[in-house]
Amino acid sequence: MNVAPRTPMLDRRALGRALSRAADAAVADILKASRGEGGHLARRIGVTGPPGAGKSTLIAALARHRLARAGRVAIVAIDPTSPKTGGSILGDRIRMDALVDDPRVFIRSIASRSATDGLADNLPEILAVFDDFGFDEIILETVGVGQSEFAVRELVEVELLVLSPGAGDQIQAMKAGILETADIYVINKADQPDAAKVEAELKATLALTSPGDPPAVLRVRADAGENIAALDDAIEAAAARQAADGDGARRRRARQRIKGLVWRQLTRILADLPQEAFEEPLPDLYATVLSGLAEEGAA
Repeated sequence: MNVAPRTPMLDRRALGRALSRAADAAVADILKASRGEGGHLARRIGVTGPPGAGKSTLIAALARHRLARAGRVAIVAIDPTSPKTGGSILGDRIRMDALVDDPRVFIRSIASRSATDGLADNLPEILAVFDDFGFDEIILETVGVGQSEFAVRELVEVELLVLSPGAGDQIQAMKAGILETADIYVINKADQPDAAKVEAELKATLALTSPGDPPAVLRVRADAGENIAALDDAIEAAAARQAADGDGARRRRARQRIKGLVWRQLTRILADLPQEAFEEPLPDLYATVLSGLAEEGAA
């Protein structure tokens, strides 16, 4: 496959090394190296949803369509880290093997590590590397998430929530959480009998939660490429609406980035406190932790 003329050759080794450095960087190193987000920003498409919905298969089909609009696409797939062993399978790219040989696509699987919101440690820094290397779009796949893991909304311009037939109970559980944050709702495995029922339930729920302008609901069959073109068009429409928000995307990214850094420092400070510190009155313990955060920020 020919590389688009406007897309320069990608140094994949240099990109891989830069991603590894970003993933392993300490908070102090990130703060020292920070240079803001004033340059090129790749469009970010977040794909989230419960386990088994077919997110990876959908992304593989969607990326092929997005390449007609974007010269270079990165796919970042987050795999859960075991809380017992600290290991992660990092197997999402196996389901995207049809894209591996395309020079316009770069696929990276990363472990969630200590993150508990469906994302991963240092994810904003990892995504910023793709900005530096001139990617046009980033498709970000979260781990399989439930009702309350909707932090991805802060990092992307367009959020897709992927569901599958039989998700009626999931829709009820998500009403007060992730169901309220997506721009596009995708019912995958549309050939299965319950797909139309789930679509009807979802549209009825969204009519109540978003009565003015309900988000798009699409049935697709990712493994056969059915209705992916319509999903591609829906993403363009959602991105255009987000663009009208001016610098809203930059604000959301910055907010999530600082939250992640503070959380990592807070976790480390609490882990390093001596046992007797937790016997102090709550206001004193709170002041000790805030003091530790202030010292780290000034270092």
